[in-house]
Amino acid sequence: MARRVYSPLGSLSSDFPSAVVVFLVALPLCLGIALGSGAPLFSGLIAGIAGGIVVGLASGSQLSVSGPAAGLTAIVAAAIGKLPHFEAFLLAVVLAGVFQLILGYLKCGILGDYVPSSVIKAMLAAIGIILILKQLPHLVGYNADYEGDETFLQADGDNTISGVFSGLKHVVPMAILIGGVSLLIQIVWDKVLAKKHRFFQLTPAPLIVVLVAVGINMWLQSSKPGWAMPPHALVSIPIASSAGEFFSFFTMPDFKQIGNYQVWLSAFTIAIVASLETLLNIEAADELDPYQRVTPTNRELKAQGLGNLVSGLLGGLPVTSVIVRTSANVNAGAKTKSSAIIHGMMLLLCVAFIPKLLNLIPLPALAAVLIYTGYKLAKPSIFKSLWAKGFDQFVPFVVTILAILLTDLLIGILVGCMVGLFFVLRSNFRSAVFVVHDDNKYLFRFRKDVSFLNKPIVKHKLESVPENAQVLIDITRADFLDRDVIEVIEDFMKHAPLKNITVELKRSQFRDHGIINNHQPIKETA
Repeated sequence: MARRVYSPLGSLSSDFPSAVVVFLVALPLCLGIALGSGAPLFSGLIAGIAGGIVVGLASGSQLSVSGPAAGLTAIVAAAIGKLPHFEAFLLAVVLAGVFQLILGYLKCGILGDYVPSSVIKAMLAAIGIILILKQLPHLVGYNADYEGDETFLQADGDNTISGVFSGLKHVVPMAILIGGVSLLIQIVWDKVLAKKHRFFQLTPAPLIVVLVAVGINMWLQSSKPGWAMPPHALVSIPIASSAGEFFSFFTMPDFKQIGNYQVWLSAFTIAIVASLETLLNIEAADELDPYQRVTPTNRELKAQGLGNLVSGLLGGLPVTSVIVRTSANVNAGAKTKSSAIIHGMMLLLCVAFIPKLLNLIPLPALAAVLIYTGYKLAKPSIFKSLWAKGFDQFVPFVVTILAILLTDLLIGILVGCMVGLFFVLRSNFRSAVFVVHDDNKYLFRFRKDVSFLNKPIVKHKLESVPENAQVLIDITRADFLDRDVIEVIEDFMKHAPLKNITVELKRSQFRDHGIINNHQPIKETA
């Protein structure tokens, strides 16, 4: 089936509302990740702007959205702590962008193709669960942990699970009201209203959520100030009193630190981790794409490199493709990369001209948007579909989810890949040697590549042949036989007469596997 191609201008009716949703999701995450990294808050916004506009323009992905990533928070915080000042860190971000450009030209994007699909699905489900668990405290007005944190162990001393219970002990009543109403609006909008009229399809529910939440809180501030949301439960964007002060938020790197070894080490670390996260998230974005488009990964590395180059030059944090923004983009109905670019422009214009209005938005409303996004990523139907595909798909899926929840994204993916590799090897063990018997007649058929890893199972099956049996060993379909396996076969053929076992070896005249005759019958086939 041919894939539909959408033009950016022709898809604005879908892409613009999606951009609004992504903007609302990205805004608190940009600020929260900057806070968690120990960087100026505005640096997170710069990264969001660069990720949206620069990466959006250069990328070949139609749905991926880039910005500051929670997966880099610990690395960024460590780098800022080790370097002389923030401007030296910005130089590391610029150099990381250069490294990523080089990786793109070296065609390193192929690495993402080696991640099993069950692991990619697990990553999406795990991010969904993390969103729900991490945003529940913000939904009830408890903001001890920063927005966008994805690690199990939190900076406030809690972990993902205990943080939920801590939130329930510090409930802000109006936060529950605003959060509950926000969730209800999205559910009704998605399940009922969007199916009845095109207006509801074109109008993003998160925009209505924010308008209603702001309206409720402003009414409380004017009528019952004691019930209104406290300042720490609202969006907090730095506000400039003049154009000069606004432009002072943008910081240039300190190029005098170019000889600092720690700058280069930080740059290399950021480039490698950001590239890996991007490749994983791009695979996930393609998995979510309802139009089954495939992103050119080498071009994506170049786009990310360009984005980090610009972000670092302007004073921003490192950027990667971010699955939370991307999934919100997909769920909102985006069709082309225009939505990512428009969301970046919205960040720039709103931060420059209406920061006071943005600071009226209650965090519980945005938490509700993220929780609903998380639910869509981790719906029960996803678990059911993986279960139906079999044990070898479901186990890596579940193990990857648990590993990501208990550690972080990269470690969880690595664990999932190792479990997936185990099942691949297990499958190869079983498929490399086919054994069937009828009474005392045994057929051993070797297929594909038989490595030394298959030696134990080959040895066990040959040793289980009873006395007085007739054995046919067929190696005509084996492309490769490891020397260790050959020795097991030779040893069996040598000692078979002691158990009155007759052995016939069937092999191709076009393949020399190096098996010694050992005075047993050999049948050559063309």
